[in-house]
Amino acid sequence: MKQLILSLFLLATVFPAWSQQPELTVAAKSFILVDFHSGQTLASSNPHERLDPASLTKLMTAYVVFSALKQDRIKMDQVVPVSSRAWRMVGSRMFIEPNKPVTVDELIHGVIVQSGNDACVALAELIAGSEDLFVHMMNEDAKRLGMHNTHFMNSTGLTHPDHYSTAHDLALLAAAIIREFPEHYPLYSLREYKYNNITQQNRNRLLWIDPNVDGMKTGWTEAAGYCLVTSAKRDQRRLISVVMGTASPNARSIESQRLLNYGFQFFDTAHPYKKDQAVANVQIWKGAQNKLKVGFDRDIYFSLPKGKVEGLKARMEYRQPLIAPIDQGQEVGMVKFILDGQEIATYPLIALETVDTASFFGRSWDNLKMLFN
Repeated sequence: MKQLILSLFLLATVFPAWSQQPELTVAAKSFILVDFHSGQTLASSNPHERLDPASLTKLMTAYVVFSALKQDRIKMDQVVPVSSRAWRMVGSRMFIEPNKPVTVDELIHGVIVQSGNDACVALAELIAGSEDLFVHMMNEDAKRLGMHNTHFMNSTGLTHPDHYSTAHDLALLAAAIIREFPEHYPLYSLREYKYNNITQQNRNRLLWIDPNVDGMKTGWTEAAGYCLVTSAKRDQRRLISVVMGTASPNARSIESQRLLNYGFQFFDTAHPYKKDQAVANVQIWKGAQNKLKVGFDRDIYFSLPKGKVEGLKARMEYRQPLIAPIDQGQEVGMVKFILDGQEIATYPLIALETVDTASFFGRSWDNLKMLFN
């Protein structure tokens, strides 16, 4: 059975109703707005253009650090030696010192809230032994996440001709952090952090302006312009916006706010089925039971224009006859989702339980019944 996998941004142009949405222009070299749950793109311009990501790079730095914590390769309370190289880093800093103890936890705060280049290098050297080896880990994770137009040359975002990413790829990365590390994601909502008797504020102005915004990261270099990855949650919906190459700190905030407002105002997120929810009981032959619970191996989400959610229909198709044994997780059919008479997606329908083969008598009886059916 052919399976259509709804990867990030796949349905950007599927719905005829897209054309009915107000046209949106954003003052940025590149931008994208994504529904976190469905993975669909709601608006974009030049989303695959390779640009200097500046300190948006630190999202990947944090991703690798979070992975190391999850794998117990480092600990939050672990004291980290500060090398001369880390101490002498240029650009934004949290002001660590070689002879002053600093923990992994403090360095993570320094990366996320203070955008400290010195903190990035200290963590990179702790985890990989050198920043170069850490950058190799960053690039490997980028490939695994599907960030096909991204390449890192450092952990900080300092300008380099071979250091680039895209709005699309950074949205993928932001979603991965939220999805895979919910225990660490609240750090991105912190407005300030104090270390070494120096308090620095988070440069994401939207944390003060919009109560729905709870992350994520700013960036700036002369080459990159002003950049911002933002995540906002309203009720059960979460949107992720990326703007790259705006003209000022104020512009990146304004344009990000406009993107988020556009997404919340003109779209809804439908959640027709939950993972492991029984959506039907289908006939099964020659089994220890004659009904099989079927459903999905993932949550099903769609981003739809306002007013379209009620029009979403599901058409289920089962393989017939279904004959035991059936293993839990086995594909037994498909569900086609229809909107405005058009098929927009197909998902595999799976068995939610295992059904063993019936006794000899049961199989014989079902053989007889199948002859008449």
